[in-house]
Amino acid sequence: MLFVVSSHDKKGSTGEPTGYYLSEVSHPWEILKNAGYEIDFVSPKGGKAPVDGFDLTDRVNAEFWNDKVYHEKVEHTMKPSEINPNDYVAIHFAGGHGAMWDFADNTALASIAGKIYENGGIVSAVCHGPAGLVNIKLSNGKYLVDGKKINGFTNEEEKAVKLENVVPFSLEDKLIERGAKFEKSGLWQSHVVTDQRLITGQNPQSAKAVGEAVLAGLQ
Repeated sequence: MLFVVSSHDKKGSTGEPTGYYLSEVSHPWEILKNAGYEIDFVSPKGGKAPVDGFDLTDRVNAEFWNDKVYHEKVEHTMKPSEINPNDYVAIHFAGGHGAMWDFADNTALASIAGKIYENGGIVSAVCHGPAGLVNIKLSNGKYLVDGKKINGFTNEEEKAVKLENVVPFSLEDKLIERGAKFEKSGLWQSHVVTDQRLITGQNPQSAKAVGEAVLAGLQ
């Protein structure tokens, strides 16, 4: 499996740090690693990925962070140019606000994800990770999300964290613009939707359930 994490470390003009959200990597990672899958890490720039939501009182976060093999992988992520999509059965776009700045326009990542999907693999994303889905086009010229049920960080959640005027676009609006049937629950409620081989979760609270849905899809 391939996990995509952000290389972007600042929330726009606020100067506040961001990156990938640790639990949105660790919670799906635990489910999939325990099922026997090996996970590689890629980021738009490669190298050390900036981390947000760094809470080691969360048992799963601590387990991931203290795993020597995976700590090494996330501190030395691969570049998109080093990835062969044929090596992977699934790709997971982890969120964290950083994703809003460097996922959507990364054509190399969109191409990798499109190929994995068209090879029969699973594409998943959680929270702001669906920013990586907005420009994925399939070989028929349609957007991957077009006509599919999807979710992600909602407009209401963006307003609740007071970043609706900081992020470069509204994730919910952009997905709808691409033809997605956007579903949502209340603030911070776990919500995961599966449509064909596309699996999306609304927020950090949905990360473990995304991992479980990916595993179910792979099996």
